[in-house]
Amino acid sequence: MSCHRASLPQWLVRAAMIMAATATAGLGVTLGVTTARAGTPQFYTNQSSVEDAVAAPSLPITNPMAMFSYVLGNLPERVKVYPTENYYYFSFTHDHVRYAGNIRLDVVDRDQGKVNFAYYVDLAEWKDQDPISYILLDQRNGVKVEKLEPLVYRISYGTRSVIFELNDLSKVKPPPSVLGADESYIGPVFDESAMRFFLIFNRKLKLFHYVLDETIAIADQLIPIPGSERILIGKRTGFAYYRDDKIERKILIGVFEGNSRVNNYYDGPFDQLPDNFIEGETLREAILAVDPSLTGKIDRYGISPGGQDRYLIAPYRHYRSDDDLVAFERCATNKRVPAARYYECFIYDEDSGMQRAEIPPPKPKSRPRPKTSHKHL
Repeated sequence: MSCHRASLPQWLVRAAMIMAATATAGLGVTLGVTTARAGTPQFYTNQSSVEDAVAAPSLPITNPMAMFSYVLGNLPERVKVYPTENYYYFSFTHDHVRYAGNIRLDVVDRDQGKVNFAYYVDLAEWKDQDPISYILLDQRNGVKVEKLEPLVYRISYGTRSVIFELNDLSKVKPPPSVLGADESYIGPVFDESAMRFFLIFNRKLKLFHYVLDETIAIADQLIPIPGSERILIGKRTGFAYYRDDKIERKILIGVFEGNSRVNNYYDGPFDQLPDNFIEGETLREAILAVDPSLTGKIDRYGISPGGQDRYLIAPYRHYRSDDDLVAFERCATNKRVPAARYYECFIYDEDSGMQRAEIPPPKPKSRPRPKTSHKHL
């Protein structure tokens, strides 16, 4: 399992990770949508998509401040930011091409009056990534960020103001029955896919799990794969889970590789850590237990100085087919795997292509063999 992000500014990396083509209702601006009646789902048509693409509206795409004004001006007076790393996603069409972007109230600097803004040509598997337009905004740019109350901020630019309500999950806790004896709760994760997880750390085995939060109705339909009652795949998200043999819970074990490659809303919860709800040094201490070499090199969010890197928590596998997921059950039911290492079966090691529990322990180092030996009488 890789442990660190690429050495790019954290915000730019995150901005490039979101594709708005599969936007979930309520997470951002989606143009050409028929407004639904109260209590009914949004209704989308190909007609609106075609007409939007054909119209080729002209936008000041090379001017970030003008684009920020455009985005802010198209938002309602109050919006809800669901993802727990505080991104508000949107999309629009310019010159026949779909763009995606986000406004982010980063936990690190929002109380200093700063807001991050980025937009870019939507990502696709068949083409290279286009350059990202990014800017960190504050009063020097004429942008005012005010904290109205905990997790509620007002962003103003020119004559336009929008209130951003961050997702308050401060009271979300896993039921005691969901945690094992060696596990600690790090915090709640609300992914941009609309799925909610508990981020769990196993102190004994030094590993992380994303456990599905089933204290609420889950926003998906989970279907068992053929030949297994333990492995389930979300019909909407493609997220794969293992129904734990020891505790009544579902552990995230897989994210569909195609979604990861284009970094869309279903690329996994690695980029939506529970920033607003991490208590004290809980996350940093867990990371350092896994990798002591990071001592003094990360803050309490796992971010390196300057914000260029963040510790990667992605223990699941990027799978292409059901066959890639069978290995999790094979490991969990393998009698040769010690019971104490059971939860290592749900950690996929990218380097070896194996479940961590099945990786042989390192061989002891050899020592020089003396030519003669001495017998003590």
